[in-house]
Amino acid sequence: MHHPPILDVQSLTKNYSTNAGDLTVLRDVSFSLSEGDTCAIVGPSGSGKTTLLGLCAGLDVASSGSVTLAGQDLSRLDEDGRAQLRNQVVGFVFQNFQLLPTLTAIENVMVPLELRGDSAVRSHALELLEKVGLGKRLDHYPAQLSGGEQQRVALARAFVNRPRILFADEPTGNLDGDTAHAIVEMLFGLNTAAGTSLVLVTHDLELARRAGRVIRLRSGAQVEATL
Repeated sequence: MHHPPILDVQSLTKNYSTNAGDLTVLRDVSFSLSEGDTCAIVGPSGSGKTTLLGLCAGLDVASSGSVTLAGQDLSRLDEDGRAQLRNQVVGFVFQNFQLLPTLTAIENVMVPLELRGDSAVRSHALELLEKVGLGKRLDHYPAQLSGGEQQRVALARAFVNRPRILFADEPTGNLDGDTAHAIVEMLFGLNTAAGTSLVLVTHDLELARRAGRVIRLRSGAQVEATL
């Protein structure tokens, strides 16, 4: 059976108007990702990696080209429609964790599910926190957790609504080597267990090599990927 791709990007271009004139941040990028596959986006700072991730997740709108996410053409959805689709199919992990400081670890994990009004929310959140080794720290606030622990909470949160695709922006960017390695193992482990597709922006070549394919950007354009 041939499944349509979970993510299909065609001739994606993003321009911004600045005082100095138009700035092209992404130029004619195309790729597609099958359900369950993993892909890393690499390239120097300012090459458009985070912009590409934002467009794929419908956080921003392209100047031209198209993004089809889980069968939906994002350009045909309004902001609310894109938000609803994200809620249903997308998980996120960011470099700076983006946990809510006034909520405990388990409350942070439950946030996406609370939005959906699920019952049995707490037990699922607990199960994920146990999977990432934080079963004993449920009631700790982010400030009481190390960076690596905060990122593990963020991983649990990303997987809690059983997303079909996970977008991770430099998930190891603020972590030391050993901690980063542990987070990578968890990320790929959770991903495989859940059958989730993964799109990863990273500077870390060890991390990029773990992905099934690599998209390399330079000055907003795709270049041949070799690692």
